Amino acid sequence: MREPLESLIEQYCTTRGYRYVYGTAGFRDDSEKLDTVMFATGIVACLRSQVLNGKPVGVMITASHNPSGDNGVKVVEPDGSMLIQSWESTATELANLLANRPLEDIKAKVGQLTSGESSVRPQLIVGRDSRVSGPHLLSCLVASATSLFDAKITDYGLLTTPQLHFLTNETMITGAHVDEQAYFAHFLGAWDQIAALQPVKLPNVVVDCANGIGGPKMSALLTQWGFAKQCSVINDKCDEPELLNHGCGADFVKTSQRLPNGVKPNANDLYCSFDGDADRVVFYYLDQNLGFHLLDGDKISTLFAYFVAKLLKQCKLDSILSMGVVQTAYANGSSTKYLQDNLQVPVSCTKTGVKHLHHEAVNNYDIGIYFEANGHGTVMFSNKFHETVTNHADQTPELKILKYLAKLINQTVGDAISDMMAVLAVLSILQWSPSRWDREFTDLPNKLTKVVVSDRSAFTTTDQERRLVSPAGLQDKIDEAVARIKSGRSFVRASGTEDAVRVYAEAATQSEKDQLSSIVGDLVREYC
Repeated sequence: MREPLESLIEQYCTTRGYRYVYGTAGFRDDSEKLDTVMFATGIVACLRSQVLNGKPVGVMITASHNPSGDNGVKVVEPDGSMLIQSWESTATELANLLANRPLEDIKAKVGQLTSGESSVRPQLIVGRDSRVSGPHLLSCLVASATSLFDAKITDYGLLTTPQLHFLTNETMITGAHVDEQAYFAHFLGAWDQIAALQPVKLPNVVVDCANGIGGPKMSALLTQWGFAKQCSVINDKCDEPELLNHGCGADFVKTSQRLPNGVKPNANDLYCSFDGDADRVVFYYLDQNLGFHLLDGDKISTLFAYFVAKLLKQCKLDSILSMGVVQTAYANGSSTKYLQDNLQVPVSCTKTGVKHLHHEAVNNYDIGIYFEANGHGTVMFSNKFHETVTNHADQTPELKILKYLAKLINQTVGDAISDMMAVLAVLSILQWSPSRWDREFTDLPNKLTKVVVSDRSAFTTTDQERRLVSPAGLQDKIDEAVARIKSGRSFVRASGTEDAVRVYAEAATQSEKDQLSSIVGDLVREYC
């Protein structure tokens, strides 16, 4: 230990008397309240690396789609997946000890956590998005990681979240430093392999990068991608932090269901929007009357399900490899019905948060497709899948496309850039226009709103977050409201990232959807 713990805490744990929670995507809050969390995360990430015998553990500093004044941090396993849930409570406990307990208790806990692991030097892979607060928060993490553990830290600077996940996994695989170019080379290589089998014909694509880190990374991709002439980037001003996620980005487009700032309407273009750290993507297009049509995570998952099911059948692997789609309660009811009735594809439902969907996909299917409605998701391909397609006697073009598609999709985490490329490849091979894609099923009108509350922990749920347990009596009132609406569905859940609850409403018509949303929102306010 280079400095006494007491002096480190005094210098870096400036947030005191505060309560932290490791939520669905790590810690996230007002950036001015995160010094203590970052110091704690440095300890937790190093401990995780030590327990795993020095394997690289990733740390990403980002608040995704949140406003520019917020920030956050998430810890990444060596295989690129999110921190295992059993360690989330350790992170929460340590952060709150550092913020709220006497020094002696902190010393005792840190000593307890670090005992028996000191002989292993931990290794951290770190990155951050474009928020102004990033460098300072990184310094708090580095302070605990270096002073208490002498950690080996590879700092990639500005990265998208999916790049951090990918590079963490690549570092584990190679056992050496991996250049950021490896990320682009991997996915561009997969694209080229598919394009060699199937000529690519695409519409003009406009990419809204939410004025986040996805902007410069998309620009870097386009310098190497043969598709660059048909792709334009907007909202790529990551050097103007006040513009981050402001009137643009995936969350804005999904919730407002309209074009982001900076778009020039054109009925012949396909549009897509990333969020601030480029781990989610939604698509949309305009009809001939310039009417807006959203192609969100439900549309993406059903597109992949349709395409992969078709290839499996052509390759006669549909009876050998299992495929299923994992959704959350936010999935549109029409998408679930389409998957089950039209495609005969199994559908599972989990709690909100890709860590829950990821677990379900990996453990239940050879090909597990999961996308939250907000556009965050990926497709997981099992070892059995890779062995089967590699060893299959008949290496047809269809089988090769299936194999290269698995490479084109970032399986470590949802990735806006990778998912965008995969969607474009599938649309090209199917020769589908955006409107043809959209016609596979029609979404029931739906609306997602936010109600700010003083204590989000008062809202607890069951049945994969589709029904409230508390406050007592609120679910009965919601059920009564839903029963009066044709094809009505509504649920309420506490946000995993802010002091608010989310209200989802779905109905047969736009007016009934708005009516149901208003009623349930008012009910929540009554019970706050």
